[in-house]
Amino acid sequence: MKEEKMKLPKITLDDFFTTQEERDNKNREYVKMIPVNEITNFPNHPYKVRDDDEMFSMAETVKQFGVIHPVIVRPKENGGYEMISGHRRKRACEIAGVTQIKAIVREMTDEEATIAMVNSNNQREKILPSERAFAFKMKMEAMKRQAGRPKKEENENSAPLEQNFIGKTTRELIAEETGESSSNIQRFIRLTELIPELLKLVDEEKMKLRPAVELSYLTKEEQQQVFDAIEYTDAFPSHPQAIKMKKLSENGSLTMEEIDDILEQEKPNQIPKFKIPEDKVEQYIPKEYKSMEEKEDYIVHCVKETSERERKQKQKQNEYMR
Repeated sequence: MKEEKMKLPKITLDDFFTTQEERDNKNREYVKMIPVNEITNFPNHPYKVRDDDEMFSMAETVKQFGVIHPVIVRPKENGGYEMISGHRRKRACEIAGVTQIKAIVREMTDEEATIAMVNSNNQREKILPSERAFAFKMKMEAMKRQAGRPKKEENENSAPLEQNFIGKTTRELIAEETGESSSNIQRFIRLTELIPELLKLVDEEKMKLRPAVELSYLTKEEQQQVFDAIEYTDAFPSHPQAIKMKKLSENGSLTMEEIDDILEQEKPNQIPKFKIPEDKVEQYIPKEYKSMEEKEDYIVHCVKETSERERKQKQKQNEYMR
């Protein structure tokens, strides 16, 4: 009778260079083509998807070559998929008339999905303060929920629980990941308490971060009064002025009259501003100049070029008249 040989398990390179947890997670995902209309956007997605020139250019590329990098989605309980990373690529497909998109389908908890969604968008070149604010808030809340959830299996949730015991707050962990300071993370999250009108001023770079943070402690009614006063006076609060408004609010004595008086006060080293209505020059500024600072620099450059050209013309005329 032949001796039966013992069957040994097949060993792969993954067994040497990955942990069991990483191999388990790998089994939780796969790649497939998915109809675009079966993918819904992430709930309360903090990053804006704009139908601008850049988006239409992306749509043209998608029409010619398809989506090169697959999006990341997770399956929904009642069918279909939820977008984690790739909202702009999905929108480009919709504009281009592309009906299917290559996707990595990954099983994720709500907390894992939120953290992955925020992390994947941190690589964008241009992120508005409001986008950063709501993204940081969503990630912090997800990390706190994740750290507080009891483990169901041996490897589940081990890292977040360990983070609680190494003496670091969730805000400090986000700061390490993003390169922002812990205090700046806190400031950005405070922006989520602003009314939309004031938050828009921060996005448009008309109001600085620090005074905006101080105004976030005002009641919604007081914030609306501040916005109305800004619209009327065309003056934006400095950091000290915003602190003064906050203190008056805490004492219950911030009135419309006080707000007007504070905004009308001349700021230290204040330089009178030469103002041009935006609608008068917007059509002449190239689309690639998006922020107010970039637009101002372009206008100043044009003025300098025109002034130099006129100076040379006058110089030639004077030489001719001699």
